[in-house]
Amino acid sequence: MENEIPLKYCLYARKSSEADERQAMSIDSQIMEMTRLAEKEGIEIIEIVRESKSAKESGQRTGFKELLRGLQNAILTWAPDRLSRNAGDLGTLVDMMDKKVLAKIQTFGQAFTNTPDEKFLLMILCSQAKLENDNRAKNVKRGLRAKCEIGIRPGQPPIGYTLIRSTRFGEPSKVVIDEERAPFIKKAFEYLINGGLSGRQVWEYLVDEGFRTRSGKVPPISMIFRIFKDTYYYGEFEFPKGGGNWYKSNHEPIITKEIFEKARKALKTSDKGKWGRKNFYFNHILKCGHCGSGISGESHINRHGKEYTYYKCNKHGGRKSCKSKYIREEKLVEQVSILVDKVSLENIHLKRKIMHEVNKWNQLEKIRHGEQGKSITAKEYINFILSQGSAKEKGEMLKELGEKLVLQEGGITIVCNSLSV
Repeated sequence: MENEIPLKYCLYARKSSEADERQAMSIDSQIMEMTRLAEKEGIEIIEIVRESKSAKESGQRTGFKELLRGLQNAILTWAPDRLSRNAGDLGTLVDMMDKKVLAKIQTFGQAFTNTPDEKFLLMILCSQAKLENDNRAKNVKRGLRAKCEIGIRPGQPPIGYTLIRSTRFGEPSKVVIDEERAPFIKKAFEYLINGGLSGRQVWEYLVDEGFRTRSGKVPPISMIFRIFKDTYYYGEFEFPKGGGNWYKSNHEPIITKEIFEKARKALKTSDKGKWGRKNFYFNHILKCGHCGSGISGESHINRHGKEYTYYKCNKHGGRKSCKSKYIREEKLVEQVSILVDKVSLENIHLKRKIMHEVNKWNQLEKIRHGEQGKSITAKEYINFILSQGSAKEKGEMLKELGEKLVLQEGGITIVCNSLSV
């Protein structure tokens, strides 16, 4: 076939971006070597495709797809494993040879044409590359397990510790206590257990006292909650997370396991999505009239076993606490209903959903009762939902009003067009 049809080559040069192939020839080196070979052998190169992408997974390389789309009838590349390190892409190449779309693959050391022996050799070489990948992954996992078994958790240690990398080959890195930040970690647990503070209050105290991240920034409040849940601080860790394999660490613990367990009991938060969790449908709707913070709901049970839900400023408690009074959920809904009656429809930003529901209601009344059906206004519909709807419907209705609802002095104010009503 090579004597009958002139071969037009597409040069494909690839280098993986992953660490396990950093020793492979660079793309520029591959192109330089293969260009020299082309000049020597009289090979015509019509296109060059460069790619920095691993070939371990099938169908993930845009450069390889571009190579196949622009293919004339031959490929020039440094080695077979530059083209494929997986069974899927290898099968594509062999199938193109079988269909006589691909006449030849020329590498630096040998050529592969559409003959049984050469195709078989190509499959062996590419399969060997896949075997190397699979074995490498197994070796990495084995190395991580070995690291865990000697008490070293892979990856960066949490705040409060410093990783000191080894300068000698074969010697493991060390994790030591960060003398600047470890005292704040201890204080966090002390404030939670002995001070009776909430997670937010602990965060406020530590930030005021100078607690900062490694980059010198104020830590997010979520970091405090991660600290309270990280067993690494008392000397144990799970790897991989959620895998059920626990190890004893070799670093110096900042707290004891007993302190960690006490902190878990003292922490007044629940996991997201936990079954039976109370839904506060009016969260993120109200604003505090004193400090502008958000309003969040809390649920408490009195000594008679009755549950009450009320809403208060997020800055309630702590050093920078807001003095805004809380409001009970029943009173909140009642006051909003009264305010809606006082506000003209022109001042309320009614969204399509409300008008759609009102029109649907009125149409149903006409279908059921004909001309005797009683139509309702948007204001009447709003009041009906706020007085008789479910908690979820009430929360959604407050959102649909589209106005600024403010909690101030234990009461609700609705702000419309910069006017307080």
